[in-house]
Amino acid sequence: FKIWFDQAIAAQLPEPNAMTLATATLEGKPSARMVLLKDYDQRGFVFFTNYESYKGQQLLENPWGAIAFWWVQLERQVRIEGRVEKVSPAESDRYFQSRPRDSQLGAWVSNQSQVVDSREVLEARLSHLKEEYHNKPVPRPPQWGGFRLIPSAIEFWQGRPSRLHDRLLYRPLEDGSWTIQRLSP
Repeated sequence: FKIWFDQAIAAQLPEPNAMTLATATLEGKPSARMVLLKDYDQRGFVFFTNYESYKGQQLLENPWGAIAFWWVQLERQVRIEGRVEKVSPAESDRYFQSRPRDSQLGAWVSNQSQVVDSREVLEARLSHLKEEYHNKPVPRPPQWGGFRLIPSAIEFWQGRPSRLHDRLLYRPLEDGSWTIQRLSP
């Protein structure tokens, strides 16, 4: 993944860390939206959100998800499926403190996915919080933090002529290594 991700960055693609996150209710009703990858390592792929949002609630009740990257200019797609869990509060705090101040305040302003009467309501909340936290650090809201998708499968797709695309499916093994299978296009 690192090689392809670094190549997407080097190609100066817009938002190379943008990914589709698919979740589902306990009844299996699917939902998908774009989120931004903020970190990845051998443990998995990390994004941040409001835990009380629609996606947050779905992941807390049904902790399975899928993410997909589509880098059209490179004719590449990466699909990743797996279990999703909250990152540690310390990890959420570290990332929150690295965010621009207005983004920190925005995390307090927005009751994500809830109906709001108007944009003016949001702007009034933001104005109030700017005064409240003037010259003070903004703490992380308790309902805001990260999730890590722990991959159970990663598929790399590379477009090729004649639609004979390359598809390689990686699955983790108990010992930390991966099996690799070529799939028909």
